[in-house]
Amino acid sequence: MSSARPRVVLGVGAGIAAYKVCELLRRLTESGHDVHVVPTADALRFVGEPTWAALSGNPVSSQVWDGVAGVPHVRLGQEADLVFVAPATADLLAKAAHGLAGDLLTNTLLTARCPVVFAPAMHTEMWEHPATRANVETLRSRGAVVIDPASGRLTGKDTGPGRLPDPAELFEVARHVLARGADGRDLAGRHVVVSAGGTREPIDPVRFIGNRSSGLQGYALARTAAARGARVTLVAANVALPDPAGVRVMPVGSAAEMREAVLQAAADADAVVMAAAVADFRPAEYRGSKIKKSEDAGPEPIRLSRNADILAELGRVRGPGQVIVGFAAETDDVLENGRAKLARKGSDLLVVNQVGEDLTFGRPDNAAVVLGADGSRTDVPRGAKEALAETVWDLVAARLEPRGASDGSPPV
Repeated sequence: MSSARPRVVLGVGAGIAAYKVCELLRRLTESGHDVHVVPTADALRFVGEPTWAALSGNPVSSQVWDGVAGVPHVRLGQEADLVFVAPATADLLAKAAHGLAGDLLTNTLLTARCPVVFAPAMHTEMWEHPATRANVETLRSRGAVVIDPASGRLTGKDTGPGRLPDPAELFEVARHVLARGADGRDLAGRHVVVSAGGTREPIDPVRFIGNRSSGLQGYALARTAAARGARVTLVAANVALPDPAGVRVMPVGSAAEMREAVLQAAADADAVVMAAAVADFRPAEYRGSKIKKSEDAGPEPIRLSRNADILAELGRVRGPGQVIVGFAAETDDVLENGRAKLARKGSDLLVVNQVGEDLTFGRPDNAAVVLGADGSRTDVPRGAKEALAETVWDLVAARLEPRGASDGSPPV
């Protein structure tokens, strides 16, 4: 990435979701990026040139014939630090996959040597069509980041996968890809599973046993993995956060539900990171109606039963070459307890952090020591949870076997 203001080419496809890209553009410009908007000609039917020019502070063009003396069809791609296409329509994905260059945006895609991100948005049938799926795989195989669309309300009465992710989450993808540069897709072609949040074990229809986990660390892990090219499944327990762009989210409530979801998702995963705070115990008996307090007697004791140890089970049933990462939230004797837990669980890495009422839970920052089963130790100073997430994925990527190595086929 250049030392001056990061230069972003924002390609805009001809989809109704183009109006959402105005918010992405605003976030990029307000955070110091030099953004040049390159819409297709039909995209200007949805949002006009004056809007893009006013928000970016730069001239807008969609044709190779505009400003020919400056050779924009070559220069824009050559000088960009990032090309981000949103919404990426089925038509745009097809043209990009086949190297067509009929307008300024497709020419820019052919000349770009920087990271390229596509954020598709279209109707479900178009997204799931074999031609679109093949084009997406072609682009990913060439190093592009193609974000899976979100599920939700589309145009008209239709709902399903095909919705453009939230602009704030798209901005996070752009920021992470820019920070890592052209070599930042070390998880491309990998499937990773991340758990996040805190489980709740119901006592009665009103009360539950829970914990303080907000899910922020798990969501940071999911977001950074997606930006590094991975297919991400996020098992989220009681989290009130927007879905990270390009991430499949599986909501759960209790430890039993999390176990079922994680084991299902982990069946074909290259790595599993258990960042969730999973309750060790649950009430042995669930009361079908609210427990009433008595004015004359104290509360009845709540008998507890032990929940399944998901991390230990993952260690026992792991697939060939699968990397398992656990988290240990400790209040005292942090490293001693962490080393003991690493030995018990059978995981490859254990992220050990000190927690408390004003530490880690619900905060945007974290500090940790990552212990390895190979005896390694990586200290992560207090900083943004995204920084810890990047370190975790660095350590995971270094432990992943080359593709095909675990089944005897040649590495790819």
